[in-house]
Amino acid sequence: MIKKIFLSAITLVIAATAFGQTDGSSSSGSVVRRRSADRNEKSATPGVTQRMQSHFDTPAADESEMQWMRVMYRELDLTKDENGALYYPDEPVEGQDNLFRIIMHRIADGSLAAYEYLDGREAFTDEFRVKTGEVLDRFYIPYTAAKGSTEKNPKYTIEESDIPTSEVLSYYIIERWEFDRRNNRMRTVVEAVCPVLHRSGDFGGEAVRYPMFWVRYNDLRPWLSTQTIFTDDDNNLASATYDDFFQLGLYKGDIYKTRNLRNRSLMQMYPDPEELAHARDSIQNRLDNYEKKLWVPSLEELAERREAAAKAAEMAEAAANADGSEAEAAVSVQAEKPVRSARTKRGSTKSTAPKKSAKAKKPKSVSSSTSSSSGAARSVRNRKK
Repeated sequence: MIKKIFLSAITLVIAATAFGQTDGSSSSGSVVRRRSADRNEKSATPGVTQRMQSHFDTPAADESEMQWMRVMYRELDLTKDENGALYYPDEPVEGQDNLFRIIMHRIADGSLAAYEYLDGREAFTDEFRVKTGEVLDRFYIPYTAAKGSTEKNPKYTIEESDIPTSEVLSYYIIERWEFDRRNNRMRTVVEAVCPVLHRSGDFGGEAVRYPMFWVRYNDLRPWLSTQTIFTDDDNNLASATYDDFFQLGLYKGDIYKTRNLRNRSLMQMYPDPEELAHARDSIQNRLDNYEKKLWVPSLEELAERREAAAKAAEMAEAAANADGSEAEAAVSVQAEKPVRSARTKRGSTKSTAPKKSAKAKKPKSVSSSTSSSSGAARSVRNRKK
């Protein structure tokens, strides 16, 4: 009897233990699922999972690991062929959208954050995050409240025909040039993008530029990596993405500002157009040649430089000799011109002979006139006599 009671007790303990393990596993599974959902909800970019965001997120290098950094502000003119991939197609074609439509749709549905344009004092924090409704009202873009919109999480719907794609003719970008001392490499990072509206008044005239807002590139990158584009008129195959376009530096833009203490643009520092162009070229050359100055050249590179310098010297000497021979030939030609003209004047009997005969006849005519007059006087005197 005691043995049966003992066995039944052991059976109950084992059953309770198994039930506890089963219940614990189910609870742990639910906890894992809940934590993953929380991570997705707390993602840096709403609407994008943290896994997808971390795949494209490029953490900023620590300043202690960088040896040098410079921040540039560029203007991308969409009327230039190099930047045409950001503007076309201006209307959705076969599921392809241009850059501005992608930005506006993501901002409208609340999956992308936009920040205030502060003209060189940008701060990508919640304090300077703009409200989508205010932005749409500011630039007169019609919208309606989307399904599921709340006061804390507003969402909007914008019709395709109401998006002012044709008026966004340029972009401002913040470009960061960094030299990472840990990796010993130079890299260019696009930090933020700002669409710029070009709008004319009611009576026409020159269009006025209105910077709309800043968008962090890393927040926008997951959607740019999925939109294929073609960047060349000779190849109509969409083999690249918007992310490739920015990461590979396929765009072309003029530097309109560098980060400085006074927060002044290049146009304010160099009002003259020629000085402004020279300053832009000088800054770009320093950026391109900075990495080259950091490395000690090898023997092969030194030999190539010497050969290039020798060839350049030979070409300069040949050009100088050619210029000298041409100058001597020109001098000799100019020296021969008056001699030939003098010879022609001397040899020509038509032009010079009459002048000499005229000069010779003048004294003869005078002497003859005097002689004749004296003769006439003598004859008169003789007659009187």
